Amino acid sequence: MGHSSPKLSRRDVLKTGAAGTLAAGTLALAVEGGAASAQDNRPPNIVYIMADDMGFADLSCYGRTEYQTPNIDRLAAGGMRFLQAYANSAVCSATRTALITGRYQYRLPIGLEEPLPSLSTRKIGLPPEQPTLPSLLRKAGYGTTLIGKWHLGKLPDFGPLQSGYDHFYGFRGGAVDYFTHKANGPTTDTHDLWDNDAQVHEAGYLTSLLGQHAVSVINAYAKAQKPFFISLHFNAPHWPWEGPGDEAESQRIRGLAQYDAGSMKTYAEMVVALDAEVGRVLAALDANGIAGNTLVVFTSDNGGERFAKTWPFSGRKTELLEGGLRIPAIVRWPRGIPAGKTSDQTIISMDWMPTFLELAKTAPDPQFPMDGMSLVQTLAGTAPVTPRKFFWRYKNMEQQALRDGDWKYLKIKNNTFLFNVVDDPMERANYKSREPARFERMVAEYKAWNDTMLPFDPQSSTGGFTGAQLSDHFGVEPPKRD
Repeated sequence: MGHSSPKLSRRDVLKTGAAGTLAAGTLALAVEGGAASAQDNRPPNIVYIMADDMGFADLSCYGRTEYQTPNIDRLAAGGMRFLQAYANSAVCSATRTALITGRYQYRLPIGLEEPLPSLSTRKIGLPPEQPTLPSLLRKAGYGTTLIGKWHLGKLPDFGPLQSGYDHFYGFRGGAVDYFTHKANGPTTDTHDLWDNDAQVHEAGYLTSLLGQHAVSVINAYAKAQKPFFISLHFNAPHWPWEGPGDEAESQRIRGLAQYDAGSMKTYAEMVVALDAEVGRVLAALDANGIAGNTLVVFTSDNGGERFAKTWPFSGRKTELLEGGLRIPAIVRWPRGIPAGKTSDQTIISMDWMPTFLELAKTAPDPQFPMDGMSLVQTLAGTAPVTPRKFFWRYKNMEQQALRDGDWKYLKIKNNTFLFNVVDDPMERANYKSREPARFERMVAEYKAWNDTMLPFDPQSSTGGFTGAQLSDHFGVEPPKRD
């Protein structure tokens, strides 16, 4: 079956100096040679691209040398690259909850899933009555489309169309095979590819299918001259470890998270294929003459997995060490952001919602105030780097973390730490005894914050890597099931 027609509906020097005249508010910037015209005051189109399980240094513009990502690098060269970007969680569905609500995920039961199991029978998901980023943008006149991964609950109770998107093309669970589009092995009845609320069967490598659909949606929005918000949530480079030429591997494996699969070569092929689809999206914006007033974000949902590069950090997905939380984040908006900039501002996934709402000249629902912060002034280059506080918790290994300025409190099981993560990004020098007052203050602040969130759900899913799965996790046993 072919595609259906899309339905429109280090810290020493601040590196983000402005180029040109930068206005406040919604970044109605002056253009080269003169003041901004009335047309330049239009809110931007927004394309939010999110990779899955991409490590902080998995792009060549962030230091990866084994392969090149020229299209994403072009985004960075044309806009702003963040050096201290964090995910709201070390796993996917929790971060996606924070992204779409602009609030800590721990305020909703769906946000307590770490992550939501694809084959779960629990009735849990993002409540349709919850104000969301797409629902508020739709009220402001935007067309809204989700392409790719949803992972916030199943039909009939939950879904993208129930939470503010006009159109959805992608998969509902946490992962699918790149070729069979199934949530489990090739012989299972777990097909999970959808066009709106109807299942579809299409042949092809999923990364390419998602990019192709994104181009079609951009073309349709441009033809209709309608402002749009597209969330393009790729599954790459999440397992199963399959590059564009690995269809035979999709028939060999009996589960998606195989521990006898994958290689650095395969991982490189997956990321390069993702980069190529980003290039197609950028080309579509150019071809339609709308690149100048389209804000494009590229980022990840959490830190890297097995084959990812997380240097200079330790840890990975499912862990509140920096490597499980630090992610790439790039923003380009030719009309509104100076090119070739970097920023040391700490940011987090839930910042995108207040940022996009401000740029769209609308506001959050006052009954659900944002925990995230608008980055509009940061993107304009008019705001100094501001110290911030971010909080995390993770059920597996009883993990807790608080980033406060340059300092980080970390707890893993019964072990507690205090790190200066700017001077010591690998989290090696524990200052807990050297700075006892700071440590105790941060522990107290963490407890006070945690008291305002939902308690842990004993039935919620959680997970982490064990010594039997990853050799560098020797001694780590599987989490106990309640």
